[in-house]
Amino acid sequence: MSGLVDALLIVFVAVVVIARQFHARRIDSERRWWLLPVLLVVLALREHGLLEVHHHTASVLLLGAELLIGLATGAGWAWTTRIWAEPDGTVWSRSSTASIAVWAVGIGLRAGLFALGAAAGVHQDSSALLLGLAGTLLVRAGILASRGQSLRPAVTSSGAYGDGTAWSVGRERV
Repeated sequence: MSGLVDALLIVFVAVVVIARQFHARRIDSERRWWLLPVLLVVLALREHGLLEVHHHTASVLLLGAELLIGLATGAGWAWTTRIWAEPDGTVWSRSSTASIAVWAVGIGLRAGLFALGAAAGVHQDSSALLLGLAGTLLVRAGILASRGQSLRPAVTSSGAYGDGTAWSVGRERV
């Protein structure tokens, strides 16, 4: 893919994903929450410009930093997302205003990383951004699925009402 198409894809995915998170959404741990991140990884790895040949070490360091920023952004986003369980056992989530700050810091760090690479003369391909975005989405979805499991009904041998179900209902504090 061309750099322009990659950039448009990254912006489109980021805008759609971020905008959707500020509306209450049901967390379904049975869903394939890992599918979009895997697709982004495949798109990123099929390009050959991930690492620059002339600045191999600097390119690897920049890629590693991009991945760490992506993972940290995903974790921060997940932990600033409010989750709650309804009485029927469905678990819901919605990003908070703190999530906006996490995204702003993540975008700022990525811009700084790009500027650092440009100053060092390292050509940076959009594949690194795709990998970072994939890491962000994968970590966030995984943490939310895990947090959601703690609010789902747990089957026990003798529930509070004698029906074998113990409910953990309420809102988790962020």
